[in-house]
Amino acid sequence: MIIVMGSRDQDDVDRVIRKIEEFGYKAHVILGVERTVIGAVGDERGKARLQSLESLPGVERVVPILKPFKLAGRELKREDTQIRVGSVEIGAGRFCVMAGPCSVEGREQILETARIVKEAGAGVLRGGAYKPRTSPYSFQGLEEEGLHLLQEAREATGLPFVTEVMTPEQVELVEEHADILQIGARNMQNFGLLKQVGRARKPVFLKRGMMSTVNELLMSAEYVMSEGNLDVILCERGIRTFETETRNTLDLSAVPMLKKLSHLPVVVDPSHGTGHWDLVAPMAKAAVAAGADGLMIEVHPHPEDAFSDGSQSLKPGRFRTLMEELKPFLEIAGKTL
Repeated sequence: MIIVMGSRDQDDVDRVIRKIEEFGYKAHVILGVERTVIGAVGDERGKARLQSLESLPGVERVVPILKPFKLAGRELKREDTQIRVGSVEIGAGRFCVMAGPCSVEGREQILETARIVKEAGAGVLRGGAYKPRTSPYSFQGLEEEGLHLLQEAREATGLPFVTEVMTPEQVELVEEHADILQIGARNMQNFGLLKQVGRARKPVFLKRGMMSTVNELLMSAEYVMSEGNLDVILCERGIRTFETETRNTLDLSAVPMLKKLSHLPVVVDPSHGTGHWDLVAPMAKAAVAAGADGLMIEVHPHPEDAFSDGSQSLKPGRFRTLMEELKPFLEIAGKTL
């Protein structure tokens, strides 16, 4: 249920919150420009009791939330959410480029890449310390050593970094080092992991599963948010279809649909979405036109020697060119880096 307040008096708001919690629901207060809205989220079976809140002082009306994603949807919060990571802002008109290698391979590699993407205008460094791979014989990442190297790259460049967490047991360690916790496509419906990062104090970067619908992505975001972490960034990274020329099919129609249904920032990953470096730039520009709030792009100083995903990684010069080419598209879209 959504409780729309006609009053901004804090005593009235606190009274409603106490009553919501007495009914066994969680109260989520949204301070809008014009009015205060309180979301009551919990067991659907007892929601009829919440209608009685209309009788409390300061309450204008009580409205049911129709979508199954209560906290992620626009019914409760109409304004776009902006997430701050240090000095970086993501969403609500601020465009953020996250760039770096698929895997952290060593100190020289990650430091060199961090400097390159920083100079080109990226706001966040990406890099995998833990790597989920289809084959158990493929490079699995440097794990905790990789986290320390990413931390060193942050200290050297000032770039916050996003890295993947694969199990609930890893969350505490990764949260200690990283600025953004990434949930990969394969773990989008790992509900135990989603609940664990929902209790974390760092923003969560949630990738769409390769066989998942937009609705399922938003319900996964709901798992995170229902645990108290409201800083969720959605990522479209391509879905699996019958097409074989690309690694995945980048579903850019998901971007305006997500923006319509949710207030959360939406980032597009054209690297995984296509699997080919020469398709990254055109799809990155198309993502801006579709309304994305950011991009996640793989960059490697020597893609031919990369431990993973070299074929979809941009060389430094190509990344610099793309960042320049994005500027007129961003201007038309009314967004700023």
